[in-house]
Amino acid sequence: MSDCRDYGFKDQIQRASVSIMNNIAEGSESGSDSLFVRYLNIAKGSCSEVKSMLYLCLDLGFCTEQRQAELMTMLQSIGNQIYKLIEYLNK
Repeated sequence: MSDCRDYGFKDQIQRASVSIMNNIAEGSESGSDSLFVRYLNIAKGSCSEVKSMLYLCLDLGFCTEQRQAELMTMLQSIGNQIYKLIEYLNK
């Protein structure tokens, strides 16, 4: 992605990626488990947006299949961790 010349695409995937982290951080400071869960669900949505962008990334030739697979694996792990935290907070 570092050599991607479609700056709009690159900006969107970066903003969605940052949104994952920022929503987790904001939710952790929200003061209640129910609000935290709300922010975690938004973070999961941003995770899905990044996954969608990665499909486009490959289709548009902005990354290799190997790099896309690596990033998808990382996103799957992040999504799973967020899901487990949501489950924990809902108990």
